[in-house]
Amino acid sequence: MKTTIDIPEGELKDAMRFTGAKTKRAAVLEALTDFNRRRRMAALVRHSRSFAGFPSLESLRKTETGRDKLTGAR
Repeated sequence: MKTTIDIPEGELKDAMRFTGAKTKRAAVLEALTDFNRRRRMAALVRHSRSFAGFPSLESLRKTETGRDKLTGAR
């Protein structure tokens, strides 16, 4: 979808530097993708408290550590 927006030049340059993007479009897309991912994760954390059987962060970390030992991944 084509959209025309006015983004402050300094903010756009910072976004390009932080994302390593070569184009303005890529920087904006990366920033939007990251923003949406963070919001979805925050919503998941808020809603996770309402599920009795939801695994704790500690149990997930143990599972990841065990899997890493089996696969040799870091």
